[in-house]
Amino acid sequence: IKKIWDKDGDGKADGSSVFAENFKTALDGIAAGVLEHNGKVYFANIPNLWELADTNHDNVADERRSLSFGYGVRVGFLGHDLHGLIIGPDGRLYFSIGDRGSSVEVNGKRIGDPDAGSVFRCNLDGTGLEVFAWGLRNPQELAFDQYGNLFTGDNNSDSGDRARLVYLVQGGTSGWNAGFQWLERPNPRGPWNSEKMWHPQSEGQPAFIIPPIANLTDGPSGFAFYPGTGLTEKYDRHFFLCDFHGSRSSGIWSFTLEPKGAGFELANQEKFIWNCLPTDVTFGPEPGIYFADWVQGWGMTGKGRIYHVFAPEAEEAAKKSDTTELLENGMKKRSVSELSKLLAHADMRVRQEAQFELVNRGSKGESALAKAAQKSDSQLARLHGVWGLGQLARAADESHKAPYAKIFKSLLSDKDPEVRAQTAKVVGDSGIQSLAPQLIPLLSGESERARVQAAIALGVMKEGSAIQPLLGMLREANDKDPIQRHAASYALSLIGDMDALEAAAKDPSPAVRMGVLLAMRRLHRVEIAQFLHDQDAAIVAEAARAINDLPISAAIPELANLYKDYKNKKAANELYRRITNANYRYGTAETARTLSEIANNDSWPEQVRAEALYDLGDWVNPSGRDNITGLWRPVVGARSEKDAREAIE
Repeated sequence: IKKIWDKDGDGKADGSSVFAENFKTALDGIAAGVLEHNGKVYFANIPNLWELADTNHDNVADERRSLSFGYGVRVGFLGHDLHGLIIGPDGRLYFSIGDRGSSVEVNGKRIGDPDAGSVFRCNLDGTGLEVFAWGLRNPQELAFDQYGNLFTGDNNSDSGDRARLVYLVQGGTSGWNAGFQWLERPNPRGPWNSEKMWHPQSEGQPAFIIPPIANLTDGPSGFAFYPGTGLTEKYDRHFFLCDFHGSRSSGIWSFTLEPKGAGFELANQEKFIWNCLPTDVTFGPEPGIYFADWVQGWGMTGKGRIYHVFAPEAEEAAKKSDTTELLENGMKKRSVSELSKLLAHADMRVRQEAQFELVNRGSKGESALAKAAQKSDSQLARLHGVWGLGQLARAADESHKAPYAKIFKSLLSDKDPEVRAQTAKVVGDSGIQSLAPQLIPLLSGESERARVQAAIALGVMKEGSAIQPLLGMLREANDKDPIQRHAASYALSLIGDMDALEAAAKDPSPAVRMGVLLAMRRLHRVEIAQFLHDQDAAIVAEAARAINDLPISAAIPELANLYKDYKNKKAANELYRRITNANYRYGTAETARTLSEIANNDSWPEQVRAEALYDLGDWVNPSGRDNITGLWRPVVGARSEKDAREAIE
């Protein structure tokens, strides 16, 4: 670190000295997660994501390379860092960052969210880095189920809110930002609590979020999905989530997630292991389950244990599955025929490793994957075939996508709705534009999951012909399913046709108008201000949220002026507060007078009236923090004390 100063007072630094040196590299800091795959180790460490390689096979890494840099960019709670490395069924690396935030340069642009936690994904060489989902507080670990759905446990903020079990949907947000952590007045954690953002789907929640599946645990940490072998049949399709309280009342929950619309609901919840302090849980090659035990308290005691929990009656079944031998010896020396059979293996890890190896086997591997996708008797083998072909199609240049397009075209009309949904997903990932006409009918099909994946795929491909069908999807879903609403509005924002969005903003369906509003929110468009005058109260409140909270600065004056419409109207607190805040932030003589009117208006809530008085008291020296979001957004420009005095008088 260099210290610089201006010696001669000319406004330019001309003095320089070393302030501190010989820092240890980031690699010597706190390891937040390690994942091995095909002889390479992926190692999350602030602020890098490192790839380590053991080239001479002595079990010591002798090469390292930073795949990306820019994680943990804000001061925040210890441990809200990079975690949860896992390879998805699409062959990409997924990982999470807590609300110490991120700002990563990719191709000259900054991606990530410096104010919230996110889930990223990239190719195993670090290319193709993108934000998959965001708006999280502290997601410790990620877990895929056998259908490629991604989940995490996200921690609460210790202010009456509860931790959450979250279904991570591409492009989705849970709504948390780090500014909420420091809000105490007029209500702790601001909208996070008052607008029920951490609750499962509830009336009156913000429409821009995907609500959690359930409030589960007090301290979610390690998280794993049962791969299919090693325990008894009782645990088929079960997840295991560590619940760390810092005391012996901690343990590990087991549960299943059952389909509900386009999302899931919690089922079969029970305490698997209790009266310990588990921080991580995982499955090894041999039967049973492992968990790490912190031993006592929250402090760094230097103690730790690893337990192996197993069911003796499951060992014989595990031997018959050959899982241990298959995982320990790997796939490289196995024939294409054997690998094809393994796509239907009982263990998800075996199936996935067989898929990845077939992807590496050239034309013979490709043929085996195609055969599995189209003809296998096993649904799971078919899905691994689809995912493997998706890996190949994603890597192929445009002139070599035609063979995959032909296979995917037939699978998009398959009788199995899960095959249709997963095929739609890989078509979008692969960018096969010619298949857009086959995706569009899925938007109105009977499978909610296929609707969601088709919508996202059409958005990723920026398919303009999908706009009207996407609006139809919003109309049919009728705001009942937040995941379908998200997928359609996300797709509309990716397509980005503002003329079409402007026209749809006048649609008679409130569900369509809400979806268009959310698309404009994603695009940070000032045209969103038109929804401040909608006849639907929920739409007005949602527009106010977007304008104030993002913020969309050019629309702040119109939000401030909304007081004239709502002076004598009943509205929700979230609208009252944002109108008040807009008048405070806009900062003119007229808005100071509006704040005094709000303070005098006995038809408005006392809490909001008091807030208007606080705002006038802070008029000349306003706080740099936004009153609603808690984020650092200093007001620009000098303010007249005279305006505030006259307003108060």
